[in-house]
Amino acid sequence: MARLLQAPPKFNPSEWDIANKMQRASTESQKSRSERTIAESRRLLDEVEKTTQKTQSDVNKKIEQRREEIKFWKQELDNKLEQIVHETEVLLSFKTRLEKSLESCEEPLIIAQKCLLNRQRRAGIDLVHDEVERELVKEVEVLQGVISLLGRTLEQTNEQIRLNRSAKYNLEMDLKDKFTALMIDDYCASLTNNTPDIRYAADAVKIEGNFVSPEDWIDFSNINVEKAEKQRNNSLALRALIDGILSQTANDLRKQCEVVNVAFRNRVKEVKDAKHKLETLLAMVMDEIASQEKNIAALKKAIADKEGPVKVAQTRLEARNHRPSVELCYDTVQYKLISEVQEITKNIQRQDTLAQADTELKGLSRRQLSLEEEIQVKENTLYIDEVLCMQMRESVYIKNF
Repeated sequence: MARLLQAPPKFNPSEWDIANKMQRASTESQKSRSERTIAESRRLLDEVEKTTQKTQSDVNKKIEQRREEIKFWKQELDNKLEQIVHETEVLLSFKTRLEKSLESCEEPLIIAQKCLLNRQRRAGIDLVHDEVERELVKEVEVLQGVISLLGRTLEQTNEQIRLNRSAKYNLEMDLKDKFTALMIDDYCASLTNNTPDIRYAADAVKIEGNFVSPEDWIDFSNINVEKAEKQRNNSLALRALIDGILSQTANDLRKQCEVVNVAFRNRVKEVKDAKHKLETLLAMVMDEIASQEKNIAALKKAIADKEGPVKVAQTRLEARNHRPSVELCYDTVQYKLISEVQEITKNIQRQDTLAQADTELKGLSRRQLSLEEEIQVKENTLYIDEVLCMQMRESVYIKNF
């Protein structure tokens, strides 16, 4: 206990001086290090501030450049979209022209086929494969060929419209992405160090696997523009082709239609001429029949007129054959009576001309029937060609679409 209450050891003055010197030296050293750290920190802060400002300025410039690039490609896409939309609208009008032209071919084809069918009802010798029928068959073939060509062209047009719309869709999707990217970069360009809603973002510098290179970015839009331009050029070429087809087919159909109409007119004229000649022949036959009937009547009257003299002569001979005995003499009276009977009988027998006349009359009657039948055939043909066919063809009108 006594040892615990002993006074602490005392230092001598030299130790005290050394301790003070060491405190001063340590303090001065610490101060020096601190000053150097402050100076280095100030230099580092200044350097970091300058670097940060320079980097942020560079980033701002890059953002602005990127915005200009996006605006450039957006404008390119907008221009191409406008062109492909306009071209598609024009091509749709050409599609309508094709559809109307195709529809307009239906009635002429039906009429041509009806004309061929009606002309099968011609009778007798008039059922001939004439120029009208040849041209009608050709007209049907031309119409069927035109319908087939227009149908194929319409299918090609529908496919081109589909391709145009596909290119339009790609442009619109690209434009939509460009618009979104531009909005984002506009937002980024508006940000400053004093913007209220800036914040830390975890994993912001992480590069995802779906990032593309600037070259691929440019190629993507460039491909969309080139595809749209290609389809627009194809559409322009197709429109020129459609124009040519519509013009040529309309000309071909009009030409063939006129050829058929001319053939009909010529054929009707020929049939009318033939009918007129037949009617002239019929009139001649009718006159000849009348003459022959008069001739037969005259022959019959002449024969009838000889019956009296024959009867008188034969009655006289019969009576004189009853003369008695020697009075039954072959005298001049008997001779003349016998001669008279023979002469009249001979003359009557010569009237075989009546039979010949009857034969000729029957022949004329047959000729009359034949001519009347042939005239009826011609009338039937004229009704078919002039009334049924030609009037039906008046409704055929080929126009350009």
